[in-house]
Amino acid sequence: MNALTLTNAGLVMPFGGSGGYASVRAEDGVIAAIGGIVATDEEFIDLGESLLLPGFIDIHCHGAAGADVNEDGLDGLIEAGRHLAREGVTAWVPTLVPDSHDNYSRAVKAIDELMRRDPADLGIARVLGVHYEGVFANENRCGALRKEYFLEYSKDALAGLPLPSKGVKMMTLAPEIEGGIDLVEALVSNGWIAAAGHTSATAEVLDKAWNAGLRHLTHFFNAMDGIHHRSLGVAGWGLAKDGVTFDVIADGHHVHPSLLAAVTRARGTENVILISDSISAAGLGDGEFEVWGKKIGVSGGVATDRNGTISGSVISMKDAFNLVFSNGSSFEEASAMASLNPASLLGIDRETGSLEVNKTADLTAWREGEVVLTVIGGKIVHNAL
Repeated sequence: MNALTLTNAGLVMPFGGSGGYASVRAEDGVIAAIGGIVATDEEFIDLGESLLLPGFIDIHCHGAAGADVNEDGLDGLIEAGRHLAREGVTAWVPTLVPDSHDNYSRAVKAIDELMRRDPADLGIARVLGVHYEGVFANENRCGALRKEYFLEYSKDALAGLPLPSKGVKMMTLAPEIEGGIDLVEALVSNGWIAAAGHTSATAEVLDKAWNAGLRHLTHFFNAMDGIHHRSLGVAGWGLAKDGVTFDVIADGHHVHPSLLAAVTRARGTENVILISDSISAAGLGDGEFEVWGKKIGVSGGVATDRNGTISGSVISMKDAFNLVFSNGSSFEEASAMASLNPASLLGIDRETGSLEVNKTADLTAWREGEVVLTVIGGKIVHNAL
């Protein structure tokens, strides 16, 4: 039996409750006990009153540490995954931007191969599946995406997208494109998570997409029509429609922190998910980088192209967690937005996303804004205590 006990931990529990200082014991990859556990001869770590959180889950990440999901294959995924694990991310969904079919095939083959391996043995965040962003999008809302690779929807075009043999399938799309509602129906009926993004859809079109099964909005406020007092826009529809969830790039640049706090209060913490939307330059500091065939400059934590367009982010989920906590969210609320809510969207919240007995022992210890310990499947993959 593989066992690990973490003692003297400030527990951040689900559903608004704090567990105080206690211990967590993991056995064979799952949380076996929470409370006043006496450590025996198995491995144990004194967390020194660090907060213990469920590991962060990033549903929208294009890469990090110089590695790009589209371009850098298995070695790149491993490099990015190690960086993410150091930042407290225990699971992620590699996110593809519009590209050639050959590049899709190579990237998905690498994703599939990595999903067959033990992430803890590699010291990396767990790969959960694939997220296709913007394959079927609105050219007028392309943002940093390359619209020359956008596709017109057809059953054959959708069926031709490579997929891993298991795991999450997610797609960000514009429901107003020709055949967009049929696309949503096809995705949902085939087990995909359909999300609206890079879109100028009207409220009427979004209602049709809702009826077809769409329940989520990608990087809220960004690459979508905003709110006008005489027109809902995509953002207004997301605020007004019960049952819709949305994710937000919580870097303080894509969305003003006060606005993020306001929409979180308006819609409720349970409907908000934090994402990084990080690009390969994440973790490398300021400088100039080549991303998706163009030069991207990073200065002061903001990534822009030569036209000044923000082009993804260079944050991690740790940074997103820190931002919402510093802006008024409780530890429990910030944790839900970074862990439980993404797990719920992906349909894996029975297995992960919160500190509960019998859930996967994917854990992050946090102290004064830094990740000091990351545990994946009950094994330590990062230790900075």
